[in-house]
Amino acid sequence: MKKSDFRYDLPPELIAQAPLPERSASRLLVVPPGQAALLDLYMRDLPSQLRAGDLLVFNDTRVIPARLFGQKDTGGRVEILIERLLPDNRAQAQIGASKSPKPGGHIALDAGGSCEVLSREGEFYQLRFDVEDALDSWLLKAGRMPLPPYITREPGQDDDERYQTVFAREPGAVAAPTAGLHFDQPLLDTLKAQGVQFGHVTLHVGAGTFQAMRVEDVREHRMHSEWLNVGAKLVQQIRRTRAAGGRVIAVGTTVVRALESAMRDGELQPFAGETCIFIFPGYRIASVDALITNFHLPESTLLMLVSAFAGRQRILEAYAHAVAQRYRFFSYGDAMLLFPQADPRRCA
Repeated sequence: MKKSDFRYDLPPELIAQAPLPERSASRLLVVPPGQAALLDLYMRDLPSQLRAGDLLVFNDTRVIPARLFGQKDTGGRVEILIERLLPDNRAQAQIGASKSPKPGGHIALDAGGSCEVLSREGEFYQLRFDVEDALDSWLLKAGRMPLPPYITREPGQDDDERYQTVFAREPGAVAAPTAGLHFDQPLLDTLKAQGVQFGHVTLHVGAGTFQAMRVEDVREHRMHSEWLNVGAKLVQQIRRTRAAGGRVIAVGTTVVRALESAMRDGELQPFAGETCIFIFPGYRIASVDALITNFHLPESTLLMLVSAFAGRQRILEAYAHAVAQRYRFFSYGDAMLLFPQADPRRCA
């Protein structure tokens, strides 16, 4: 299986640069199994596709203001994207600079204070920050929202709210779980009144989610590592839902990655720790019955994940339909409701 098997043409003007005024005003493309007709709806129509007893599983991670700017002690400008907070005011980060900083070097931060480069492993640096507060608290005042690279404008004050889900509560992500951005409180209230249940996982989305696959053979790709927590309460919710005949619907690919990482011998178990799970066609997703997701970049690992769930050809047909119907793509774009391919053993 090749990376180029997941290529599609996307006009640049369809890449959403800003959110809509209302979260639930986004469009929703429903992709039933088999060859049933695609359905063009809006997110506010989601209740018509769900029923009492279904369980929506959200990712409750919260995006931290992880982007910083500064100047090396040699004079060059740098951009820092924090990937993960570590003890003792340390962080794992990516650094953009004309010349890579060396261990022992220092960076004066535009927002005040400085950091020292401790080490480098691959594309990630370990930094120690000398700032006026604990690093997580200081970032809330000094950091900037890390909008994805395909959003070409500078972040504004609106992004501080709109690049978070309304249920975000566990800080640690450097990218939003974007399928959750479509849910506002009125939609959640409607779903709850209908008898739809809610559950939560935590998966702190890393900057690696935007990295291009560098190998042509999909099987040679190695995923970045992310931290997750699937709690015992959610495991019991899912078991009760399935026993009662309800469906488990993941809100976002991060939820699928979290739940599949917590599967042990075909059963979902509580799990907290790291995952570098890579899901592509040939892998059978067993933890969910449907998936709400945004549209993903061509040749991306997330496009491969949704292809594993709904079938590669079916997904590419749905994407072609979305392009023709002028859907909005990527983080601030529209959404899909996917159901699994009719035969889960079929890879295409």
